[in-house]
Amino acid sequence: QVQLVESGGGLVQPGGSPRLSCAASGNTFSSYAMGWFRQAPGKEREFVAAISWSGISTYYVDSVKGRFTISRDNAKNTVYLQMNSLKPEDTAVYYCAAGTSGSYYKPRDYNYWGQGTQVTVSS
Repeated sequence: QVQLVESGGGLVQPGGSPRLSCAASGNTFSSYAMGWFRQAPGKEREFVAAISWSGISTYYVDSVKGRFTISRDNAKNTVYLQMNSLKPEDTAVYYCAAGTSGSYYKPRDYNYWGQGTQVTVSS
């Protein structure tokens, strides 16, 4: 059992660089791969980024490659999403998730989800 709580969202200007955090509690954090997804109004939940349990492997959707960086600090039971050069198209509710399936790209690959944090990119 894992509980996840996201933070760091809010209203951001285009080009901004917020960092989202996801704090985990419960079972051993380092045993899980961690992912970030986002969902805009009227859209399906979209994969954004993931990191393996070891932290060695990372994965990104093409639209955020070179702009977003996922990382984890197992000692702090926390995963981060550093978001740079934000665009209005990045506006969405961002969710973190934990899973053990060995796959990373679909919501069904994850067992646990946070409540989400709204990121609004607007001038």
